[in-house]
Amino acid sequence: MTVPTLSALATQLTSYNPDSLSVADAQQLIRDYVQATDSSETVGLNDALCRVLSEDVISPINVPAHDNSAMDGYAFRGSDLGVEAVMFKVVGTAFAGHKHEGPVNTGECVRIMTGAVMPADCDTVVPQELVTSASEASMTLAPGVVRPGDNRRLKGEDLMAGKSALRKGKTLHAADLGLLASLGIGQIPVQRRLRVAVFSTGDELRNIGEHLDEGCIYDSNRYTIRAMLTRLGCDVLDMGIVKDDRESLEAALRTACESADAIVTSGGVSVGEADFTREMMAKLGEVAFWKLAMRPGRPMAFGRIASNGKSAYLFGLPGNPVAVMVTFYFFARDALLRMMGGTKDSTPLIQAASQTAIRKKPGRTEYQRGILSMDANGNPQVRVTGSQGSGILRSMSEANCMIILHHEQGNVNAGDPVNVVLFDGLC
Repeated sequence: MTVPTLSALATQLTSYNPDSLSVADAQQLIRDYVQATDSSETVGLNDALCRVLSEDVISPINVPAHDNSAMDGYAFRGSDLGVEAVMFKVVGTAFAGHKHEGPVNTGECVRIMTGAVMPADCDTVVPQELVTSASEASMTLAPGVVRPGDNRRLKGEDLMAGKSALRKGKTLHAADLGLLASLGIGQIPVQRRLRVAVFSTGDELRNIGEHLDEGCIYDSNRYTIRAMLTRLGCDVLDMGIVKDDRESLEAALRTACESADAIVTSGGVSVGEADFTREMMAKLGEVAFWKLAMRPGRPMAFGRIASNGKSAYLFGLPGNPVAVMVTFYFFARDALLRMMGGTKDSTPLIQAASQTAIRKKPGRTEYQRGILSMDANGNPQVRVTGSQGSGILRSMSEANCMIILHHEQGNVNAGDPVNVVLFDGLC
């Protein structure tokens, strides 16, 4: 399949403005440009968590394999139920894994445990706590307690043999691994892990353990980016801190390009005289540079670069710590999932009442760090963490959600509904 160029895709946007690209247009441009990698491997269930399926998984068996009881109780014929109390003769016991042999006639029942195969001719189970009286020989049931067919799980009710159990592109979670195990499947085909190169740019940056000269700071961005990539299931190539000069940056980009599927950098994409990332990206490939109509995270670059026959997508994130996390969440994350072959993982928006007024200019999307809670009536409410400066990383640590103030939205009054995205599953 021929992939359109970034410039061609940009012309298809109705309101393309590289100096103030809307969040929606930037997300659309990345989504249309990024392609899934075409490489898979087979892994065991214990190594499959958070991996992406590369093929549909078809169930080899029925689940459950037989009609079985959903309760501990007594199994009998539903046709025996009537408008008066009924006394049943107990003719046996069915345990899970041990089927009751022999017929169950009218007026008879079988003591049965949860998961046990339904005896022949039985179609109804009454939970043991609902019977009027019971002994080893008999059980009495009042009228109207259960209906015919109650508390019976049907063969193949969960999944029929030959049907799709999980679809290609599914990111595997704990429940999925349990489902696969229930089918007797121990090896599954998944997309290979993405290899992502990471480095920070800036002469003011220092590694942990190094002395902080005046005006210098510790590099925090690589740690947050690495953690977010690890959460996605990527293999990370940490290239450290790269100096703010053309030669060092070009060498780092070429090395990263030749070693990884994607590159995530922080810093060097603004308009400062010593910011060379955008310049080098343009030299090595096709790159869409833009100033995004958003806060925080206005300066960001995205594209694809090549070196010695290898190519890689490149996400040039801003330098401020909060802006790095916001742009990763709302741009790089979905693109990397797409590269993994994953189906679109739409993060649900939750509506909550703002506890305070929030100032907002129409014409840009704003992401504010928030704390979501419940009011006295159990309704969701949210408040900002305090100062929303893009360098205040503590605000991200304190927050449990992101408040999204959309492009055309203006000021928010206390009590107004706002959209929020929970951090759970993102960070």
